[in-house]
Amino acid sequence: MTTHVPINLAAKLATFDEHWQPRTVATFNGHDIMVVKVKGEFVWHSHADSDDLFLVLHGRIRIELRDGAVELGPGELFVVPRGMEHRPVAIDEAHLMLIEPTGTPNTGDEATAAQRRVI
Repeated sequence: MTTHVPINLAAKLATFDEHWQPRTVATFNGHDIMVVKVKGEFVWHSHADSDDLFLVLHGRIRIELRDGAVELGPGELFVVPRGMEHRPVAIDEAHLMLIEPTGTPNTGDEATAAQRRVI
């Protein structure tokens, strides 16, 4: 018999402390659903083959774009179009959910990307 269990995102986030190290909590139609803790500035980057979705679960972030910035709080999301250079910034720790095609490097470059981790 298959057991159907919901995924508690807060409980998953409580299992790690590292920043900018996404953890896959589920897969959906060839996409990873991930949670990540962020603090400080990430690197400027872009994704040539996919859009980049950010959903804030806790805290506040700013998505810096070359021509402006978008401020996000809990319950807000923003999609960075493919190929657009951007840099997420969080003054204080924030928790996010990300949805990306499986295997998308978080820095846009395989050589510098965080290792894929599933929890």
